[in-house]
Amino acid sequence: MAVPTNMEDSVLRQQLIELLRGGTAHADLDTCIEQFPPECYGKKPNGAPYSAWELLEHLRMALHDLLVFSTDSHYIALKWPEDFWPASEAPSSPDEWQTSVKAVKADLAEFEKLIQNRETNLYAKIPWGEGQTLLREVLIAADHNSYHLGQIVMLRKQLGAWPG
Repeated sequence: MAVPTNMEDSVLRQQLIELLRGGTAHADLDTCIEQFPPECYGKKPNGAPYSAWELLEHLRMALHDLLVFSTDSHYIALKWPEDFWPASEAPSSPDEWQTSVKAVKADLAEFEKLIQNRETNLYAKIPWGEGQTLLREVLIAADHNSYHLGQIVMLRKQLGAWPG
């Protein structure tokens, strides 16, 4: 594999950050959750399998797992599906919702720091993994976030809580 030039590397890193943030080809986190009515956090309209709370928490748990896997040599794999979904359909309070949102944003910021650090080799295999690279984990994080944020938008539309 050819080593990218500094310019190519800069372009890739910037585009990865853009993809992770969302907002270009899909809705970003803030757009999806901004002014989400607290009374709708735990609702499942029209037979939806998940509430917005369940999706937000799943997104948070999975993103955090990807970050820890990418950075911690003492990583211990979580159990699927129990460690990736919340126990309840609704948060106990609006504060719990906000805490989850802040945690997602914090983990996204940590991924961004990794991507922005030119010392971070995006292509190197993660030593404790099975061939995965940071580049792969960032792409999975962005893809997973986009998928579930889209589900949150659909729930908001079904609940009549989507602006416009």
